Amino acid sequence: MFKYALLFFLVMFMIGTDTFLISPLLPELQAAFGVRTEWTGWMLGAYTLGSALFALIAGPLSDGWNRRTVLLCGLIAFSVSTFLCGFADSFWAMCLFRLAAGISAAFTAPQIWAYIPSVMPPSKIAKTMGVAYAGLAASQAFGVPIGSWLASGGWPAPFWTIGAASLALAAFAFWQLPDIKPAESIGRIAILSRYRPLIRNAKARGGFAAYLLLHLGGGTAFAFAGKWMSDRFELTVGQIGVAMLFLGLGNMLGSTVSASASRRFGAAGMVYAGMTLLVALYVLLPRLPHLTLATVCYVIIFAVLGILFPIVMGALTSLDASLRGTISSLANATMNGANTLGAWVAGLLYVQLGGYMPIGVFASVSLALSLAAFAASGVFVRRPARGHGREQA
Repeated sequence: MFKYALLFFLVMFMIGTDTFLISPLLPELQAAFGVRTEWTGWMLGAYTLGSALFALIAGPLSDGWNRRTVLLCGLIAFSVSTFLCGFADSFWAMCLFRLAAGISAAFTAPQIWAYIPSVMPPSKIAKTMGVAYAGLAASQAFGVPIGSWLASGGWPAPFWTIGAASLALAAFAFWQLPDIKPAESIGRIAILSRYRPLIRNAKARGGFAAYLLLHLGGGTAFAFAGKWMSDRFELTVGQIGVAMLFLGLGNMLGSTVSASASRRFGAAGMVYAGMTLLVALYVLLPRLPHLTLATVCYVIIFAVLGILFPIVMGALTSLDASLRGTISSLANATMNGANTLGAWVAGLLYVQLGGYMPIGVFASVSLALSLAAFAASGVFVRRPARGHGREQA
């Protein structure tokens, strides 16, 4: 079972690292391609755009195919498109390759969340969810430093390294992962029709509404965290990067203890207690007068989020065993949409209402509404196990 957990951790680490990889390279890429500053963001946005748009169809498609085949094809395409970024000779070529990498990630990442309940025993599912999320958290902590270090050999080097490492992971997955074939009936269902059970399910509707609000609050607060640190504490870009490193480490720590926390306090108890704490911390954060206190508060916030996300993902993917790919992809699209909206809202609040205080209040209200939505949905209320609708292992 360790080999599965290791593979899932590494795949999520590679995908997460590729997401953040381009950030430290923007000045070099801008100079190399001669593009204006206001256009450089598209080299990041192209990846997110591809991932968000194709996530909605990647999940339903994968539920009708062999999950092993989908994951391998997605990971190989991810490897090739990331590797090709290192050969981009123009701004538009880079955007095209980044778009392809995002599309590939949209097919790859949901398979990890869908695979875990299929190959792990029930007692290990929550822990493995935490391990996989720890890979994503680790990429947030180390993605920018890794990209900067590799770029010392030239800006193409990070793309070639991540591409080659992802291809090696595809080979590892080929030898280790079992086939996970769909139920006989699921392949005959139209792609968009696979969302109907979720749309008609009040528990699913409430759970995804709560998930959207959870990411909206966290995404809004995080979008302008660096700007606030710069304005409030006069930090340089390098100092902000160090602070962000601690946030990523807190997130990774939380994800690694998520399973044990869930077992000890129960999934519902952990989610309700954690989100109540977050509501208070987001109100407190903008009022803290010292950088050390603000950093500690942020680390606690990210540690709590690291505990909560694997628990929430485990609850969502358990809504329908035959639609785990659809659910995982919908969750991915919901996350990306919420973070995009959060960044836009954060900009308006920061500029129009005068600083980080309104952002903290908005995040707190979003988390409170998310908590209420989770409680009303009944996502964390156990149902008797059903004997049908399971995927074949």
